Amino acid sequence: MTSPVSTPIAELVPTLERLRQAQAAATPDFAQRRDDLRRLRRVFKARMDEMVAAVSADFGGRSRHETLLTDAMTVLAEIDYTLRHLRRWMRPQRKSVDWLFLPARAQVRIQPLGVVGVISPWNYPVNLALIPLVSAIAAGNHVYLKPSEHVPNTSAFLASLLAEVFPTNRVAVALGGADVAAAFSALPFDHLFFTGSTAVGRHVMAAAAPNLTPVTLELGGKSPAIIAPGYPLATAAARIATGKWLNAGQTCIAPDYVLVPRESRDAFAEALRIEIASRYPQLDANPDYTRIVNEGQYRRLRALLDEAKEKGAKVLALREIDPARADAERLIAPTLVLDPPADSRLMREEIFGPILPLVGCDSVDAAIDYVNARERPLALYHFDLDRARIERVLDRTIAGGVCVNDTILHIAQSSLPFGGVGQSGMGAYHGHEGFLALSKRKPVFYQSRLSSMALFKPPYRGLADRLAKFLTR
Repeated sequence: MTSPVSTPIAELVPTLERLRQAQAAATPDFAQRRDDLRRLRRVFKARMDEMVAAVSADFGGRSRHETLLTDAMTVLAEIDYTLRHLRRWMRPQRKSVDWLFLPARAQVRIQPLGVVGVISPWNYPVNLALIPLVSAIAAGNHVYLKPSEHVPNTSAFLASLLAEVFPTNRVAVALGGADVAAAFSALPFDHLFFTGSTAVGRHVMAAAAPNLTPVTLELGGKSPAIIAPGYPLATAAARIATGKWLNAGQTCIAPDYVLVPRESRDAFAEALRIEIASRYPQLDANPDYTRIVNEGQYRRLRALLDEAKEKGAKVLALREIDPARADAERLIAPTLVLDPPADSRLMREEIFGPILPLVGCDSVDAAIDYVNARERPLALYHFDLDRARIERVLDRTIAGGVCVNDTILHIAQSSLPFGGVGQSGMGAYHGHEGFLALSKRKPVFYQSRLSSMALFKPPYRGLADRLAKFLTR
């Protein structure tokens, strides 16, 4: 597949205006939204093999099954969940009226915001483009999408897919590099949805600020896993391995480091080694193990490992790879780093790769203190069999989302909001939360023919005076 043609920056504003005028002319009703989502599902499913090939080409080799699981199944599940509940979500909600204002009535009406901008990343390039789009379409908005320039084949696929499904005045796609993304984020959208790094998220928020554009920021950070004393290490190793080495660690909610009882650190490292050996008997030419997306990311990860070694940390590659082949194919083996220094880049920056630091800890309370001394993470994973201790971790930590005794599966629950907190993001989406995030909940007060408040008006004497005294007694 050839690289897509970049969208000239001069075309961004006219495209936005075309979307805005079409949305203002006719608000999509339930039938239109349902038909849009059904058509998206049908066309997407028919072109799934094309999607898998595009994503793999961009990564230089990505597991077909991981693409089907994370970029296909998730989108189909989100569409299906939304279709099941959309009619109910769209209904006006009756609200109570304080007795003083009876017999008036009140309700909340759910309306689209207008035109929603979506900036999607490269790591799950279909999922993280289409699920926000599903929320926006369900809420009755029109959408302008800017997919990542780091996955040009997938971005071209998305542009072609959406052009087949939607008219250009309902969904448009802007293609191009960082200059197009910067101009895109400064457009006066009714809402801007961004998924990516915390550093870029700051720039997006700053660009949106002059227009007072509300933003949803799905960022990242260092998501910890805590293993409590007594939890089976083999079980923890299997579940952490799934969350960490899916997509070769290029996952915003991947476990970024593990806090493990100090006396169990080496045994846990061995459990991870056994687990990886069973999953990946070899990495050379293994279609189940994903490559690093580009040379820049590959060199960044190599530099993190080099610095950790220079600072004296013990680095354990869990599988062997021929160095020449690793460089040629951007392969990094699942790698453990034992007790890296706190000032190393490995422990200060989001890793976003197949490298997992293991940090010895004296107690669960010490692990809680370790987590709370750092920026609030996008995800937290706690492995424990003690219910009271689990509750203590849940009560004393703040994170975007939590899995107890597993990793990453909270993101697959359409009934749960997904989003960060603090440095890991703001706002949430998925399911009803995504629908509400991209809707205006408009309060409406209906006055009756008879109004009790007609008794309360100047001159404030007699009945009005007695009423004021009664209400403020």
